[in-house]
Amino acid sequence: MELEYRLLGPVEAWWDGMPVRLGGPKPRALLAVLLLRAGQVVPADTLVDAIWGEEPPDTARALVQSYVSALRRALPEGAGEAIETRSPGYVLEPGAGRVDVVRFEALTGEGRRAAADGDHRAAARALREALALWRGPALGGVGGALRSEAVRLEEARQAALEERISAELEIAGQEADLATELTALVSAHPTRERLRGQLMLALYRLGRQADALAVYGEGRAVLADELGIDPGPELNRMHEAVLRADPGLLPGRRAVASASAARTASGAPRPVSLLPPALGDFTGRESESAEVAEWLTGPRGATPVVVVSGPAGVGKSALAVQAAHQVAGRYPDGQLYAELHGFSEPVPPGEILGRLLRALGADPPEDPAERGDLFRSLVAGRRILLVLDDAGSESQVRPLLPGSATCGVLVTSRTRLGGLVGARRTDLDVLDDVGGLELLARVIGTKWGDPREETSARRIVELCGGLPLALRIAGARLATRRHWTPSKLADRLADEHRRLDELSVGDLEVRASLGLSYRALDENARRVLRRLATLGSADVAAWTVAALADVPEDEAEEVLERLVDAQLLHCPGTDQVGQPRYRLHDLVRVYAAERAEAEDSVPDRTTAVGRALTAGLYLMDRVTEAAPPGAVILRQSRTVGESPGENVCGTARADGAATTGQLHAAVSTRTTERALADPFTWFDAEAGALTTAVERAAALGLHTLACEAAATLCSSSFAISNRFDAWWRSHDAALAAARRAEDLSGEALLLIGLGQLRYEQDRCAEALDYFRQAERLCADLGDVRGRSAALTGLGSACRELGELRAAERALADAADGFRRLGDDTGVGLACRYAGSVRLELGDHGTALTLLDESLDAYRRKGSRRGEALALRTLSLVHRSLGAYERAAGLAGQAREILLALGDPLMAAYCARARAKARLRLGRTREAESELHTALGVCRAHQDRFGEALTLRTLGECALADGRPADAAQLLTASVAGWDVLDLRLPRARALRDLSTAYEALGDTARAAALRAEATAVFTACEARERDEPWPRPPQQP
Repeated sequence: MELEYRLLGPVEAWWDGMPVRLGGPKPRALLAVLLLRAGQVVPADTLVDAIWGEEPPDTARALVQSYVSALRRALPEGAGEAIETRSPGYVLEPGAGRVDVVRFEALTGEGRRAAADGDHRAAARALREALALWRGPALGGVGGALRSEAVRLEEARQAALEERISAELEIAGQEADLATELTALVSAHPTRERLRGQLMLALYRLGRQADALAVYGEGRAVLADELGIDPGPELNRMHEAVLRADPGLLPGRRAVASASAARTASGAPRPVSLLPPALGDFTGRESESAEVAEWLTGPRGATPVVVVSGPAGVGKSALAVQAAHQVAGRYPDGQLYAELHGFSEPVPPGEILGRLLRALGADPPEDPAERGDLFRSLVAGRRILLVLDDAGSESQVRPLLPGSATCGVLVTSRTRLGGLVGARRTDLDVLDDVGGLELLARVIGTKWGDPREETSARRIVELCGGLPLALRIAGARLATRRHWTPSKLADRLADEHRRLDELSVGDLEVRASLGLSYRALDENARRVLRRLATLGSADVAAWTVAALADVPEDEAEEVLERLVDAQLLHCPGTDQVGQPRYRLHDLVRVYAAERAEAEDSVPDRTTAVGRALTAGLYLMDRVTEAAPPGAVILRQSRTVGESPGENVCGTARADGAATTGQLHAAVSTRTTERALADPFTWFDAEAGALTTAVERAAALGLHTLACEAAATLCSSSFAISNRFDAWWRSHDAALAAARRAEDLSGEALLLIGLGQLRYEQDRCAEALDYFRQAERLCADLGDVRGRSAALTGLGSACRELGELRAAERALADAADGFRRLGDDTGVGLACRYAGSVRLELGDHGTALTLLDESLDAYRRKGSRRGEALALRTLSLVHRSLGAYERAAGLAGQAREILLALGDPLMAAYCARARAKARLRLGRTREAESELHTALGVCRAHQDRFGEALTLRTLGECALADGRPADAAQLLTASVAGWDVLDLRLPRARALRDLSTAYEALGDTARAAALRAEATAVFTACEARERDEPWPRPPQQP
């Protein structure tokens, strides 16, 4: 008994005449994939894609494991073990049972060889047996999975059917039965020209010439109506032959010449090797070479077709030639090679077939179809490798494919050739730094003696983007210019406007290579590529491209995928909110930027960048409306349809960017919903692209738009994610643009943003300077909101620096301004800071009043984040009043809100506040555990303020737990942190606790000195600790 697997119909397994219970559609689909790739490791990700497509469940990998386990249990003893777990997935060892697909492919190969030898009865017999294996549509019962494989198998069935009929037409006496069968087949497949031609032949032989001509007329009408094309050459020749009653249409008279030529040529086959020489300095690609070689030499049921794809200059041809030489011994009957020039001047398949036939010693027929038939006949049963270099499309490759499983085909292309069903694919990427450096050294022919020159060589690799063609050119230039050093070439390549000029030597040129790919694109794809280069972002989502190109988002996605297929764009994956990200290689970006400057006017480029940034503002506005961040946004809020160019003084823009009303149609509902579903994560994913858009808008003169976007990002994203570099870049670029345009309002807005940046970086003295400049500008402009925002920043910075009275005055003035404007966000922010200052001064009553006002304002605005921050500050006041349970409860409420909003850093601050209240309640160990978690979050966010603050509280825990030595170590680290930040008031508080630790350790002199230093600060700042009793060390047991 032998296990039988059936895929040519419903997916089944049979054992001892009974079906095996395989489970539902998904386990059956998994088994089918393993059977179709028997002997090959199928990665788990491939199985997930095959079973679920583009929307797998979160548990997909676990489900795959359970399906494999279930199949192992269901299959007969010994067969289940054939499914092996092998990283990175699973493999079904061949020979574990009979597979109908393998038998089908073997029989069709046998039939084709018999037909090539003129034995039409044997051919028909083998092909009939192959077709009898089919029990219905292939891969049935697996739902929508494996659709492409099912299509491939169905095409193979159709081909076998047509070849069986062709063989039977060569046998006299079967025309009547064939005419009946063909009439039904043509009715079911009216656009398949070969079937129609066979029906015409059968009818003609039955003496029904008029019916044959009518079949042709019907076919011509169907092709025109359904496909908009005329009949092909083969069907036209059949029509002409029927019209003139060609004797060659009689049985046994067709294709005699070609079959005779095939037998003559195949009678004395001679090995042919057309491979170019392998590169002596071929570097890297070990895994890819091994993969290609394995696919070309492993078990097969049909001709193995391997496609090596990748962008221009990535080394596809070099790898293909290297791999072909590596496996040449497994193809002793010959290695054929042809350059298809698919992206320059594509060579027609018929011309390629003529060259191949001449190489095989045959005289090519005139007709391209006959050339294909003769080529397949000549290579049938022979072990020949065919390398097709630089294919432009599937249609250029298909006519060249052998029909024999003894042959192998290796194709290179700049596209993935997804229409070649059943092909294996390997995509080449650029070399990493190590591989790039090795290739450069091998081309030059020397190693780096001077470490400085190796550093320069690494710069060359980086500037070439790891592209092998660029590295070969760079190496050749160094090798032929011995007076040049790597540092000299690196300096020349650093200028983007000259880089492609430098990457040219002899007949090798990066610009020309990229140009072939560019010119092969349709106009929409070329325009999108230029727009992407104009924006210059590291990576983008589809909504950005839709705005850049002024097309709907779905259309933008289609164009982006075409660019990915053309290997001019890379999709590294999806971001945290599920958007695919698209990225240009550096040299492609440089080339596309050249084309943009040559083909697009400055106004067109400016408008495109304006649309992209305005789309970003539209989305940021929707997010801000849905989840107000609690920060003051210094531009007038807008509704859909209003211009996004109103600044805080109400001056309308004149930079011509799109309105949000226009962008509302371009930004899809799906994108808006993604942003609203998880605002902080969306901002985190888009911050880099939006920052680059701000810089480009500023450079192109869109100063008002740049100012607004920078301010919105400042209040919405950077502060939460600590993206300080992006924050600085966007504000610096926008500030320069505002100053060039003499836009004082925009300048003030950006100075406030830079002050807030320095405040978030704990550089409070610098923050004060920015806020003071902004306050003066806003006062001169009569901008109440801007001045109030600047005063709020000024007050917060003064508070951290211990200038409590100055902070009190600034914040009171700010709150008053926001109250007059009815700005709830501003009132919430200014009153929260003012309440914290009153707490520092020991005025608990006023602090509570101000914080209640802050909380009410945030709740009116609907700002959950602002509400959480106000609750945290309230908890500090209640703790100071000794209401520790109330304080812990408020801090816990705040923490839950912030965690739900995706703000782990401020949630850690709330956790620290709750831990300190628990410490006061005597729950020391519980507090200590929570503090260690908070400390990890602060360090992960590189938040030095939070780290120093938490270290101090951990020191207090150690003191309360009777571990003064541990406390001294923690508090010393806290003091060091405050020294770095140059913040005297929190430093004094850490010194106060440190003095208590030293007193407990018996070092009373040092304790007294620290106490005196801290007291001086408390007195100078008028802080509440000035009047509080000094803490005493706990009694030692």
